[in-house]
Amino acid sequence: MIMEATERFEIKRANERGHAKHGWLESRHSFSFGDYYDPEQMGFRSLRVINDDRVAPGMGFPKHPHRDMEIFSYVLEGQLAHEDSMGNRRVLKPGEIQMMRAGSGVTHSEYNPSRVEPAHFLQVWIVPNEKGLEPAYTEWTPEGKSGGKLLVISEDGREGSAKIAQDASVFLLKLKPGEQVEHELHQGRGLWLQMACGKGTIDTKNLEAGDALFSEAAGIFAFQAGDENVEAILFDLG
Repeated sequence: MIMEATERFEIKRANERGHAKHGWLESRHSFSFGDYYDPEQMGFRSLRVINDDRVAPGMGFPKHPHRDMEIFSYVLEGQLAHEDSMGNRRVLKPGEIQMMRAGSGVTHSEYNPSRVEPAHFLQVWIVPNEKGLEPAYTEWTPEGKSGGKLLVISEDGREGSAKIAQDASVFLLKLKPGEQVEHELHQGRGLWLQMACGKGTIDTKNLEAGDALFSEAAGIFAFQAGDENVEAILFDLG
């Protein structure tokens, strides 16, 4: 696999991801997952899975188990219904983030509750810093918050973010055309920027929906939206 590189970062294009289509489900895999296996694409630091999933109306994933993984979903279009063995039942809407700690073991189901509209969401798995933790569930919603760069998940739950058992800060970028945000990556950390929708640029490099940029070079990264609204997820990983 050939990825574009600069001295500061590399770019993985949307069409370089793995692809799976199972009738009701179409998924793009940033890292090895299911039938898609690439020994050079096993994750980035603690980031293990980024799946870009589209689920047909009325379909979804039946109850299945997880353990020792921090799992979150971000809805882009439609709705995502969640139910788990901890007693949580929730229907997520666009812009909302759900965080589940599988820990010592949990079962859950996810499905598209609409009979007419497809669902489009990103599901992310991050390896926790400790095994056997007690399962937990938290959420982040955009209520009362404006766009720009929003902290949605962190190790300490600061600024109203959902908690994660890992040295990781996860930001949601929601930009209007032409808007710009900056992120400073400190020495010894890694950055992964996953484009969800829209177009933008970093250091004159163009990024489109499904593209990813990653780096372990300390410094300031300035991201500017193009001529349409942008949504992206930025991971700052220890």
